[in-house]
Amino acid sequence: MSTDAEPSGATLSYRHILEREMENALQEVGRPRTGLFLSGLSAGLNLSFGALFMAMALTFSGGFASDLVQQAVLAAVSAIAFLFVVIGQTELFTAQATMAILPVLDGRIGLRALGRLWGIIYVANLLGCAGFSLLIATVGPPMGIVDPGAAGTLADALTGLRWWVVLASAVVAGWLMGLATWLAAASRDTVGRVLIVLLVTATIGFGPFHHVILGTTELLTAMLLGQGVSPATFGAFLALATVGNTIGGSVFVGLLNYGHVALAGDEADVDFEAETGSEEE
Repeated sequence: MSTDAEPSGATLSYRHILEREMENALQEVGRPRTGLFLSGLSAGLNLSFGALFMAMALTFSGGFASDLVQQAVLAAVSAIAFLFVVIGQTELFTAQATMAILPVLDGRIGLRALGRLWGIIYVANLLGCAGFSLLIATVGPPMGIVDPGAAGTLADALTGLRWWVVLASAVVAGWLMGLATWLAAASRDTVGRVLIVLLVTATIGFGPFHHVILGTTELLTAMLLGQGVSPATFGAFLALATVGNTIGGSVFVGLLNYGHVALAGDEADVDFEAETGSEEE
C-alpha cells in the first residue's frame, strides 16, 4: 500500500483513489515472480482460515436456532480471514481482478503483463488452499474441531446448483471483493479499513456467494473427508467461480470506477481540491 503523502480533507478524491490503486497494481506487476508467488501462497493459506473457522463454528455449535443465526455466525467468522489477507497486504486473485485491470485500462501495462500477474497469483492462491485443506483434513477430525459433516455442510451450500446460478453468485462475490478493495483504498485510517473489510466480506459468507479461493478450500476439505465432492464437481465450481469473480471485480468495480473517474473525475477533482484549498486558506 502506498505511503505517499495524502491530500488533506475528510475524504480522498476519485482521482487520488484511482491513482493509488494503479500505483499499487504497477508495483505488483514489477515484482519478481518468486515474491508474487510467495505472497499469493500466503494469501491462499491465510484466507483458508475462513473455511476452518466456519467448520469449527458448525462443529461446536451443536445446531443453530435458525438458518439466519447460522449464516450470520458463518459470515462473521469467515470475514476474519479476509481481514488477514487485506490488512496483511498479501496478494489475493479476486482483489487483483479489480486492482490490476486499472493500469490496463489506463494504457500503462498490456494484457500480457496482466495475464502474468493474474496467473502467478491464481496458481499460488490455489496451492495455498490445497495445502490448508490437507491440514484441516489431517488434524481437524482427530482433534474434534472439524466434524466431516461440517465440511460437507459448507460444500453443499456451494454445489448442486445450476451453472448460471453459480456464475451469477460468483459475479456478486467478485463484485463485493472488489468493493472491499476499492473502499479500503479510500479509507484514510486502519480502523476504517478494518470495518470496511469486515462488513463487505461478511456479506460473501452470509450468502454464501461463490468465492473461488475460499470455496476451493471448502470443497477440497470436503473431498478429502469423503463428503461426496467429486473432482468433476470441484472442476465445475473452479471454472465458473473463476470467471464470475473476474467479471465481478474487473467489470463491476474496476471498469466502472475507472470509467466514471476518467470521464467525469477530473472536473470533480478540480472542484474538490479548490474547495478544500479555499477552506484551508
